[in-house]
Amino acid sequence: MPRIHIRVQTEIFDPTHESASLLAGHSDVGAMASFIGMVRGDGGLRSLELEHYPGMTESMMTRIAESAATRFGLSGCTIIHRVGRLGVGAPIVLVICTAAHRGTAFQAVEFVMDWLKSRAPFWKKEEFCDGRTQWVQPREHDAQCLRRWDDADGNSLDIPAGR
Repeated sequence: MPRIHIRVQTEIFDPTHESASLLAGHSDVGAMASFIGMVRGDGGLRSLELEHYPGMTESMMTRIAESAATRFGLSGCTIIHRVGRLGVGAPIVLVICTAAHRGTAFQAVEFVMDWLKSRAPFWKKEEFCDGRTQWVQPREHDAQCLRRWDDADGNSLDIPAGR
């Protein structure tokens, strides 16, 4: 059974601690791949305010991790996503996937991030240095990235429904 760790939090995360925690007591891991997403300062961005729907967000993140674990044969998956007001350069998301081989660990991290960007219930409001604010709208690029995980016939392989 893969180890799944999901958290939504305001606090900064420690990638070294989270990696060690996912690996602790497990000798079946041949590869660990990770991704840390950070707030970019494009276009004069000052900060990003992230909101979520507690309970629903964690449930969707768990389904994404479980789907990745099944699809790629993972031994473990950690997803931590921050909420609240985050300044430029602040880490937002951490994804760590462990597997027997590096290829599946790398693919799983990309799969998780594509699903998080497109389907996890987070709302993001940008605040700019000139005082403007705007809600981040869905991007076609993110939808394109998600479609690459469709099956060979082009059928969407959606994350299973909630429990």
